[in-house]
Amino acid sequence: MTTAIAYATAVEALAKASPDGDAELPLRPGQLPRAELLEAYHPDAGAQARVPLRIGPNRGDPCHPALARIVEGNALIGDVDLAALAPTSTDVLVIGGGGAGAAAALAARTAGAKVTIASKLRIGDSNTVMAEGGIQAAVGEDDSLQRHFDDTIKGGHNVADPALVAQLVGDGPDVIRWLIGLGVGFDLAGNATGGGRLMRKRAGGTTAARILSHKDFTGLEIMRVVREAVELDSGITVLNRAPAVELLSDDHGRCAGAVLYDTDHRTFQLVHAAAVVLATGGAGRLHLTGFATSNHYGATADGLALAYRIGARLREVDSFQYHPTGVAHPPHLVGQLISEAARSVGAKLVNGLGERFIDELAPRDVVTAAILRECAEGRGIERDGSVGVFLDTPHLLKDRPELLEKQLVSLKHLADRCKVDPYEEPLMVYPTLHYQNGGVAIDRNCATSVEGLYCAGEVAGGIHGRNRLMGNALLDIFVFGRRAGIAAARQVQAPRDQHRIGLGHVQRWQRERMRAGITDQLLSPVLYPDYGNFELRSHMAAGREG
Repeated sequence: MTTAIAYATAVEALAKASPDGDAELPLRPGQLPRAELLEAYHPDAGAQARVPLRIGPNRGDPCHPALARIVEGNALIGDVDLAALAPTSTDVLVIGGGGAGAAAALAARTAGAKVTIASKLRIGDSNTVMAEGGIQAAVGEDDSLQRHFDDTIKGGHNVADPALVAQLVGDGPDVIRWLIGLGVGFDLAGNATGGGRLMRKRAGGTTAARILSHKDFTGLEIMRVVREAVELDSGITVLNRAPAVELLSDDHGRCAGAVLYDTDHRTFQLVHAAAVVLATGGAGRLHLTGFATSNHYGATADGLALAYRIGARLREVDSFQYHPTGVAHPPHLVGQLISEAARSVGAKLVNGLGERFIDELAPRDVVTAAILRECAEGRGIERDGSVGVFLDTPHLLKDRPELLEKQLVSLKHLADRCKVDPYEEPLMVYPTLHYQNGGVAIDRNCATSVEGLYCAGEVAGGIHGRNRLMGNALLDIFVFGRRAGIAAARQVQAPRDQHRIGLGHVQRWQRERMRAGITDQLLSPVLYPDYGNFELRSHMAAGREG
């Protein structure tokens, strides 16, 4: 017999969450052990959370079912589509216009390469601009590279590649210097004249305060600066609205460029390159397991599909991060991100009984699972059909009202859109699909198992294990974006025999699909979410008719 869950209404929960006294709410005793909580309530642990891949270099390895369909999908194009196309050439082709792609393009140019960067939307339209909380780097006198390394390995459940984590944390201070040199303005913890040191905050799952930020829209500030640097470099050709529909290979299996689709002119573009850097981001817009997402419109796992089809190995593609504090109400803003910055400065999570139920600065997967548990066991809050818990901003802002204007600027704007006064009323939150923990397997210089193909940013795996710490994503994209650009530029000078370039790997892929008995006719990459109503051939035909 199923018992109906009786959620608290928002009005009831507000009364309990805002008692007359000023004392801080205690944490409810009797917490579940971390492993037990995750196994019972995290979406990655559900009965339908994974299937074995049937083909490709990771055959037999677990993958999320929706993602498996895409990485096992058939190609969008064939040899006939390349007939009569005149190729253009570049030294390094960067696919993806977010932070990792921009960093790769800038680094490759500094190394002397001619660069083309192709963005599905426009350069800068990416998850990078949505990274609000900040960037981790061990730059404080009370911190160390070893502590950053240990926190990252532990936070990722001890499955991240130690060599990649060592590279991430080791390059961190230099990345911060590089960003400051480009013009990024990080917050200072000094006097009114701005003469202080870099302000540092603590992130969930860490043992030291090492988050550097620009208010609570750090990613937007950083992307503004690196985008301008790319656009001002005459040696970088920027192709906006030009998604990659397939990689190119030579007859030795080496990656040798890509086929792009010019969405403005509705034609294919053939680009030959000495090296290709995939920086296509994650998979949030696939809405895995039905969750809303904080991701930008283009996050549809394109890079995973392209890399896997040409033969690159993947890792941890059954692991995803759900950010604990996505907006749960009003319905039209569900999934919009409320930065961890709010919890890092003291905002508490409160259930429908007015209880704190988890350490707000526990790792994100733990906080997510705890929120899902509260809702599953009837201690959530219901409002207009939406369910969640409260982020108790009134208690935070009562003692520190200046936070909303100085550090939580994005939260202030989001609260206005939610028609909530955060000084008086908590915001209702629920986990939102946020990050792809796994991806294409790389080495310390971002090389994949396919010669000539490099990956950087969220499309790459092994850096974060099975859970990512706040602030490590922004560090990741610039550490490995720069390393990918440098390594790709070295390929320009590498001696190579001339081979026929085309879609030989696609033909091998199609034969493997046939031998495995795969009849699913899904074509990948999907390029845009289902609700984008985009179909490549129809789009091309409409252009010809117009």
